[in-house]
Amino acid sequence: MTPTSTMTFNVNGMSCASCVGRVERGLSDLPNVDTVQVNLATETATVQANDPSAATDVVRTLEDLGYPAQTARVVLTVGSMSCASCVGRVDKALVSVPGVVSASVNLAAETATVEYVEGVVTVDQIAQASTDMGYPATVAQEDASQTRADRKADEAKGLRRLVIFAALLTLPVFVLEMGAHLFPAFHMAIENSIGMQGSWYIQFVLTTIVLFGPGRYFFTKGFPALFRGAPDMNSLVALGTGAAWSYSVIATFLPNLVPDDIRAVYFEAAAVIVVLILVGRWLEARAKGQTGAAIQALLGLQARTARVLRDGETIELDVDDLRVGDTILVRPGERIPVDGEVTDGTSNVDESMITGEPLPVAKTSGASLTGGTVNGTGSLTFRAARVGSDTTLAQIIRMVEDAQGAKLPIQGLVDRITLWFVPAVMVLAALTVVVWIAIGPDPAVTFALVAGVSVLIIACPCAMGLATPTSIMVGTGRAAEMGVLFRKGDALQELAEVNVIALDKTGTVTEGEPTLTDVIVADGMNRGAVLSLIAAVEAQSEHPIAEAIVRGARSEGVAQLTATEFRSFTGFGVSAQVEGKTVLIGADRFMRREGVDIAALTETENDLARRGRTALFAAVDGALAAVIAVADPVKPASRAAIEALHKRGFKVAMITGDKRQTAEAIAAETGIDIVIAEVLPDGKVAALDDLRAGGRKIAFVGDGINDAPALAHADVGIAIGTGTDVAIESADVVLMSGDLRGVVNAVEVSKRTMSNIRQNLTWAFGYNVALIPVAAGVLYPAFGLLLSPVFAAGAMALSSVSVLTNALRLRRIAPAMREEAQPYVRTGAIQAQPAE
Repeated sequence: MTPTSTMTFNVNGMSCASCVGRVERGLSDLPNVDTVQVNLATETATVQANDPSAATDVVRTLEDLGYPAQTARVVLTVGSMSCASCVGRVDKALVSVPGVVSASVNLAAETATVEYVEGVVTVDQIAQASTDMGYPATVAQEDASQTRADRKADEAKGLRRLVIFAALLTLPVFVLEMGAHLFPAFHMAIENSIGMQGSWYIQFVLTTIVLFGPGRYFFTKGFPALFRGAPDMNSLVALGTGAAWSYSVIATFLPNLVPDDIRAVYFEAAAVIVVLILVGRWLEARAKGQTGAAIQALLGLQARTARVLRDGETIELDVDDLRVGDTILVRPGERIPVDGEVTDGTSNVDESMITGEPLPVAKTSGASLTGGTVNGTGSLTFRAARVGSDTTLAQIIRMVEDAQGAKLPIQGLVDRITLWFVPAVMVLAALTVVVWIAIGPDPAVTFALVAGVSVLIIACPCAMGLATPTSIMVGTGRAAEMGVLFRKGDALQELAEVNVIALDKTGTVTEGEPTLTDVIVADGMNRGAVLSLIAAVEAQSEHPIAEAIVRGARSEGVAQLTATEFRSFTGFGVSAQVEGKTVLIGADRFMRREGVDIAALTETENDLARRGRTALFAAVDGALAAVIAVADPVKPASRAAIEALHKRGFKVAMITGDKRQTAEAIAAETGIDIVIAEVLPDGKVAALDDLRAGGRKIAFVGDGINDAPALAHADVGIAIGTGTDVAIESADVVLMSGDLRGVVNAVEVSKRTMSNIRQNLTWAFGYNVALIPVAAGVLYPAFGLLLSPVFAAGAMALSSVSVLTNALRLRRIAPAMREEAQPYVRTGAIQAQPAE
């Protein structure tokens, strides 16, 4: 009988008995669900299921029904993972826990990110599931990146000591055995002094200390994993070295059990294997410590203390003790501790480490400050607005950590292969031994032992497990240093596959700060009176064009009137009552819809549009009053960025609500290929679908607020931030500074990282496919070549190190675009460069 598990889900959004009925019916229809009880008062659904995996189905069904379950996320630090097979087993153990929705295990970061249902399972239970599998797990600390770097540094130091100790013991073993083989005089010297048997005794003692001293980790981890039916790389090393050592012990102490013609010892092979693999682990630990350098740099931007004004006194507090509303004093040269708003003082603040903008930004009363930036020569007093985990810097660090812990689609195939890799190698090693004993030349047993041990030792699941996550860690970290934040790890892969990059116009291609340029009134209308009416209506709107019209009207000093009954018609225009008159302002389609004859100024409006200006009509009491125009200048970097995208093989499209003439004028100025104009806000999604024709993949670049549906609908949504606007939920990628050069840099990082991943995977799989057969002895019949276990150990150790070293090359990615006039500088702990 299948055991049942009872799970209680906290359900959001239920407001009535109908909701309860829908939830009950939806969950009752699920396979593996036996009973369902939904309680509106407690907002819970209690489910009895005969399969723990039903929790995932329940969560998905509740989401589809519109009553999402309350889920949480935890990051665990997982120990003892040494290869890709370990990753697969930890992943499998975690998702088998009732209540766990998903798990993403990262070998390079040694973490597991788990999404679970609150109330169904606890964090301790989740961690215990991994621990029970032999991979101890604990909840990662807030400063986990700092801790991990320290842990890796300590691990590298410990491994270095083990390497030195093991090497000192192995050297005499190697000299005694190999010296006797290579130099006849040395062999005779041993025979005439301590004798070969005495030499073997010495080798036995030293090798035993090496194996069960510095090398004991392989045995204490490898054999328990093997006995659980979940062998890993440690199991392969333990079996290989254990077999060589055991055979040598029998040959040394029980010589009658071994024929004289094949009696030999392999103590030096076992000892050297352990030394070489420890060297590989040492180099690997050092390299892993460097993969998180970007997070280290970001953490280094955080101020530790702040001077706070409380009760009329200035006191120094730890930043963790700051509260929203605190008044904070910042002296010249100090780092801004948290986000806030200047209340007193004037200074220039270096924001390059956050935004990539190279020039200091002037700050006066009312200006916003970002934690982690550096104050210039003036003193500032500001009010804390966001503290702790809510600050911009904390959000950036969280985004980078999330992206680094992500599992790309390309990793799925790797995981499926590596889960069976170690058992397959063990079977192949056993088959190798059998074949050599059955049909190999004399001494067949010796050849079988050498080939079997070589197969076990040369196999390297580590390289396969590290190939993808290390590149992701380094690539996303380097991107963050360049002002590009990959909010979702899979965007790294998706962006490399994009064919068309679609751009929103306002604030993306253009500055997003339009200015009033023309007010052309109809016959019989007074310019000042009409502009005053228009400004009164637009003062009620928050649109950038409306703000430009109001600023222009104020600069001309027209009368300031008050509008009532304001209404906005998205994609068309606005209307209001001013001084008893009905005022309409909007596009030609709005006027036609409202029955206003615009023929008198249509040609004027077309001429303005051809000059790249956004033109709007105004009508008063149903009669055409004026055509007004605003100009939104193109950003200086837009043309160069679009040209750079063309050189990389992309088609560039622009989607805008402007008239076609206006859009085409801007496209001609910037080199844009495809223009989709006169699009209503809710039509951008349809425009993206049109661009997808022929199976093309689309990236959409917008401001992340007005363009949220399009950002979410595109294959990759790229939001241009303002330096602090990082929490854009609908975007996959966030650019910290506000122009298109960041898009070029994001594409460059994506393509270089994916290329690096492919190089790593090609090496990792190619290495195993090519060398495992060589270790088994396929070259022996033709060339008489049989790989020594010592060389196998060296190759295996170098395999993982080479993958890590290749990934670390991504740290040298230079920005594809930067301001030529500005130097590439290092400020604080993180590299900063001009606005992208």
